[in-house]
Amino acid sequence: MKYLNKKLSWSLLLVIAIFQTADAAIVDTVQTYSPSMKKNIKAVVITPDNYANATALPVVYLLHGYSGNYADWITKAKGFEKNADLYQMIIVCPDGNNSWYWDSPVDEKYKYETYVSDELVKWIDGKYKTIKDRKGRAITGLSMGGHGGLLLAFRHQDVFGAAGSMSGGVDIRPFPNNWDMAARLGKYAEHPENWEKNTVANMLYLLTPNSLSLIIDCGTEDFFFKVNENLHEQLQLRNIPHDFIARPGGHNWPYWTNAINYQLLFMNTYFKTPLKK
Repeated sequence: MKYLNKKLSWSLLLVIAIFQTADAAIVDTVQTYSPSMKKNIKAVVITPDNYANATALPVVYLLHGYSGNYADWITKAKGFEKNADLYQMIIVCPDGNNSWYWDSPVDEKYKYETYVSDELVKWIDGKYKTIKDRKGRAITGLSMGGHGGLLLAFRHQDVFGAAGSMSGGVDIRPFPNNWDMAARLGKYAEHPENWEKNTVANMLYLLTPNSLSLIIDCGTEDFFFKVNENLHEQLQLRNIPHDFIARPGGHNWPYWTNAINYQLLFMNTYFKTPLKK
């Protein structure tokens, strides 16, 4: 009987292993094109294993941080791509080129707001089986990409129905000398209007209750924690529903590798929730 139990245990483990490896998300690197910047831009596109049999799938646009690139998520948060199978969604990771996802008012070579919110969305919708509606689109990211995810969703609520941020630079004004932002907006002392207009913290007037499904996550040891906490409080004052997650952690990949699972669960819940009539 002891031997039989051992055989059954190994058989069960084998079945579990086969089940776990049967679905494997498909990861592709593609060349997209930006008409506004007249150049090709790489992106990682993750589709579920059974994509060939799908009809129309929701899409999450997942943005990287400063000094990163389109491949960051797939190389530094290994295993997160399984969420494409788990939730039957497409995940798109575009290259942001340290742009902070703005259309720069001082450098015409940087039009990444136009690229992500318009050109890339149209490119993906033209090449993949997607739900071509805001109810089937969400956007999130880390650090610079957390700022970008909220900024693009706030400004383009006709495109995205849900948005998130992980350790996002949601108020850029306390950091006037950091991360090439002055190269994209001009120096804060010389062009304060560019900074005031292009920080997420000053865009809450664009929101009405439930106009977007929102999730904001930041570690309590993160240098961006205070600006995220302030954003949470301002959203509360305006009665804007949102999820806010604050837990121990810093500005690093171990935190984001964990956080992305909460973000994609949130996005999946949004995709599955019927529209209120």
